Amino acid sequence: MTTGVLLLHGSSGAPDLDRARLLEAEGYDVLAPRWTVTHEVPLESFPVGDLAERNDRVVVMGSSWGAEAALLLGALDDRVHTVVAFAPSAYVWGRNLEDGSQRSAWTWQGEPLPFVPFDLSWTPPTDPPSYTGLYRQSVQVCEDAEPARIPVERIRSEVLLIAGGDDQVWPAVEFAEEIRRRRGDLPTRVVTVPEAGHRAVLPGEEPKTAGQRMARGGTDAADRELGALAWSEIVRLLAR
Repeated sequence: MTTGVLLLHGSSGAPDLDRARLLEAEGYDVLAPRWTVTHEVPLESFPVGDLAERNDRVVVMGSSWGAEAALLLGALDDRVHTVVAFAPSAYVWGRNLEDGSQRSAWTWQGEPLPFVPFDLSWTPPTDPPSYTGLYRQSVQVCEDAEPARIPVERIRSEVLLIAGGDDQVWPAVEFAEEIRRRRGDLPTRVVTVPEAGHRAVLPGEEPKTAGQRMARGGTDAADRELGALAWSEIVRLLAR
């Protein structure tokens, strides 16, 4: 059986090339496209089909916004077999436009997906800003967040979730636990380190520094510890 891995970066806008090389060294067919984090990104624009044409199994691995896309692709695209999500979200989120309106981050088959709008009354309590409070508050004040939940129960095989307990971008551990509860008895594994932040560092990777100015939490040691635990689970999962 051959395995193709679609590797989706987050809001930094920089493909995870170190991670791609690690996966390629294990013998996997890897695509790590650069994509623009904006509103109403068609999920069909990611090259799942290219990998499916030349492999028996397609795994989508994403980080942050890329994890949101990975979970959605696993739920909506039957060609996706397995999902690995670093710093996952349990919901579809919106994007703020210059005119003050908000649009869904994603579309599927030409239709915007339901999303949780940001509570624009929220202000960051720290500098650099931590946004975990924004995401929690936006879910709490949303009149009906249920349609915006990612339908993770539709993902047909195993889901691996990697989250840092000190993530200051969004509450990734809370989201991961919500995903696990929603999947019930379906195979779901959560890997976490309490002191780690938003960006796990796999063995052989350099810490990513790109992206907007914000608090991301964690320490170098804890982020590497989370990455080491995650990598052992990834190797196990992909070899199955």
